[in-house]
Amino acid sequence: MFITLLILWSLTLLLLYFLFSIIQQSYGIKSSKKPSLFSSYGPPSYPIIGCLISFYKNQHRLLDWYTDMLSSSPSQTIVVRRLGMPRRIIVTANPANVEYILKTNFSNFPKGKPLTEFLGDFLGCGIFNVDGELWSMQRKLASHEFSTKSLREFVVKSLEDEVEQRLVPLLEEAAESQRVLDMQDVLRRFAFDTVCKVSLGTDPFCLDLSRPVPALVKAFDCASEISARRASVPVYLIWKLKRALGVGSENKLKEAVKVVHDSVQEIINNKRKILENNEGKSCESDLLSRLLLAGHGEEVVRDMVISFILAGRDTTSSAMTWLFWLLSKHPSIKQKIVNEVADVLNNGTSSPESTNTRTTGTAAAALGFEDLQEMKFLRACLCESMRLYPPVPWDSKHAEAGTVLPDGTWVGEGDRVTYFPYGMGRMEELWGKDRFEFKPDRWFRDEPGCDGDDNERVMKFVCPYKFPVFQAGPRVCLGKEMAFIQMKYVMASVLRRFEIRPVYDLDRPVFVPLLTAHMAGGLKVLVQKRS
Repeated sequence: MFITLLILWSLTLLLLYFLFSIIQQSYGIKSSKKPSLFSSYGPPSYPIIGCLISFYKNQHRLLDWYTDMLSSSPSQTIVVRRLGMPRRIIVTANPANVEYILKTNFSNFPKGKPLTEFLGDFLGCGIFNVDGELWSMQRKLASHEFSTKSLREFVVKSLEDEVEQRLVPLLEEAAESQRVLDMQDVLRRFAFDTVCKVSLGTDPFCLDLSRPVPALVKAFDCASEISARRASVPVYLIWKLKRALGVGSENKLKEAVKVVHDSVQEIINNKRKILENNEGKSCESDLLSRLLLAGHGEEVVRDMVISFILAGRDTTSSAMTWLFWLLSKHPSIKQKIVNEVADVLNNGTSSPESTNTRTTGTAAAALGFEDLQEMKFLRACLCESMRLYPPVPWDSKHAEAGTVLPDGTWVGEGDRVTYFPYGMGRMEELWGKDRFEFKPDRWFRDEPGCDGDDNERVMKFVCPYKFPVFQAGPRVCLGKEMAFIQMKYVMASVLRRFEIRPVYDLDRPVFVPLLTAHMAGGLKVLVQKRS
């Protein structure tokens, strides 16, 4: 029965395609005399089907399609109408609009039910999928925990263990055997191990390639991908119908979510027993222990840690994957990073804890928090990589009441408003004519030195509404600095020891946007020890 419905639906869409292709040609002929009633800054749109025709024509290049339209709009804002959606979608790459949405009129732009519905089965009531009081409560709780020095120290120690005991030996073995590695897969495994240690206080051993991939990891990947694809289907009724019937991808999602929830719940139960045996006095520094000791309910805790895992795993691995590829195209920039790391280690800025274990200036030296803070050029390279290939290429809200954006665009009640970091990184108005080039120097400015003679290079302050990779305003990413700590630690540790050379000389790998973006087909590399 379901297959029959799908066939009938496909035939209907095909018929509509040919019908409205004729209409499109008719409007095209008339447009030379008089502008079409349906034309605006955005894709051609028609009654009932909206921009379905243009959407299908450009579905293989959606991000660049939106970017092209935003570039041709005087205000860097477009209006999109989708089949099956009663409200409009306003897409913007205008920083003034982004600030208005994320800060100035924050209360009028919650995520809204249509968006929380996509992720509701997977993320439940986690911090990334709720609004109002529930979001505010979790935000305050997470903000307190992320601001503690003990958590920062725990993160750095977890990174040191994972890098020195697993990542470096893995890369050394690959270098000796000349085995091809998928660097994206390695980084995702690394990030999953690290985020599970920090969030759950458990070790899934993902980076141990001799072990099978844990069921939690497979289920997490499956749930993330299917949830994301819900938002990208041209007709939302399709996934809702599949969910109601329990078939296809929606049945796979249901099974994957059960594995994720059951696995995390089991970890929570075990952690609670440990805390009870210790009479509430735990020396554990992971977030789960902190949340349970604070007395929060298990379902709220479960949903929160699932959100933290999602945020902490794929975002950092995506950013580092693209940076490794970009550096392979810019060896002089890569060498600058290597030189900076060596200079920092030789200057001995590390904390006393890591200094005890370091061999200054050698590959055996451990990196401390202060070392990482000194690596300004590496941070600029990470920012430049995320400007071009943001881990989260777009984010959306829904208007609770009608309003007007700073550029004059009307937003009606219930309209979806999407700000678009991927497109913003490619706007000439924001980044200049060299916007498509990888140039970390754009993140620096010269200031007069202390003696008044030599200029000193310092990192620029870049408006977060121009570069909203970590969101901005009240919902700004709490783990932003921890993400930079992790990415700097990994990049510095790998680049000072190894040469990472892609196997295939691709002009530009395919950027795939899901909940978090990734590189299609991974990044296949050969590893060579640095002399």
